Amino acid sequence: MSEPPRLGLRANLAQFSLLVVVNAFVGAMVGLERSILPAMAEQEFGIAARAAILSFIVVFGITKAITNYFAGSLSDRFGRKPILVAGWLAAAPVPWLLIWAPSWDWVLVTNALLGVSQGLTWSTTVIMKIDLAGPRHRGLAMGLNEFAGYLAVGLAALATGLVAARYGVRPQPFYLGVVFASVGLALSVLFVRESHGHARHEASAQGASEALAPREVFLRTTLRDRELQAATQAGFVNNLNDGMAWGLFPLFFATAGMDLARIGWLAAIYPMVWGIGQLFTGALSDRVGRKWLIAAGLWVQAAGITLIVVSTGFSGFAAGAALLGLGTAMVYPTLLAAISDVAHPSWRAGAVGVYRLWRDLGYAAGALAAGLAADWLGLGPSILCVAAVTFASGLFVAARMRETLG
Repeated sequence: MSEPPRLGLRANLAQFSLLVVVNAFVGAMVGLERSILPAMAEQEFGIAARAAILSFIVVFGITKAITNYFAGSLSDRFGRKPILVAGWLAAAPVPWLLIWAPSWDWVLVTNALLGVSQGLTWSTTVIMKIDLAGPRHRGLAMGLNEFAGYLAVGLAALATGLVAARYGVRPQPFYLGVVFASVGLALSVLFVRESHGHARHEASAQGASEALAPREVFLRTTLRDRELQAATQAGFVNNLNDGMAWGLFPLFFATAGMDLARIGWLAAIYPMVWGIGQLFTGALSDRVGRKWLIAAGLWVQAAGITLIVVSTGFSGFAAGAALLGLGTAMVYPTLLAAISDVAHPSWRAGAVGVYRLWRDLGYAAGALAAGLAADWLGLGPSILCVAAVTFASGLFVAARMRETLG
């Protein structure tokens, strides 16, 4: 009789560490675009309207959100590793398509493919780490996962910004993506092992749970459970302001006289602070609880966004970006840990998928709303509107959510 799977970070250290590295390459793929795609829209395709430029984030957010929803159920049905590998196969053509893109419509189609890839790969690495970590260290596990992913987003944004400043926006910056996709796919095929057995073992140890149909998991995560609802809306607003930051901040910095190299640095500071901060905030949530770390993080985000708008130079922009990154570090892994606290292992992957569906629809909502508002009100006022929504989301968490850490 085979020995049952062992839960915990120490018992699964080698495989957990490998998944951290894999998720770094997942994050690097999306970081390719963060500092240069708005400039590419203006310089290469002559697109001036803010809403049109941000359309690439809308497409990315919608496809990633929908894929997130199905990634959980697909990983329960077929296993985690096949879904992870499928995500990397979807990522492989992305940098080549961006290099060859003859029109902005081509870029939009490519971002749909990137969204599918990100939904499959990032969702699966999250689910696999939850499988391996067990109940005691979920916050730490999510902190390490998101640390790797978003530090890589920042480093890739910086690297592509610096390469673009020297060589232009195409094709050289996207050669990095060819390397990222190749290495990520190779690691996933050759070395990642299936973790679904760990989730089944944890479910049996916790005892039977009521069988939940996908519709019930969706309704419970979205509306019926107050903790899951509060976490889901906070995730939506978090990515709403991230979608705005991704699309409008490079344009805002350019109007303030920042060149591509400085925009690359500013585009990198926010996700790098976000990534590094999660090394500490995920583990902190295991000790002090989830609720107030989430609420306070949203308020810190709102303060950082506001500071960027009222600043006039690089140092102020950098301070605001760092503050935004700190607030996001407080929120991001803690929300995933809160979802895992509440959802039973038998339907947890589905709940994570529903949460990530709503969270990443925030990308599309933030980019679309911010782009339309920027065309109507101007860049500064539209960014301040997002800060106000973020602050209100923190108030909702404070009023609605109960502590989930048992």
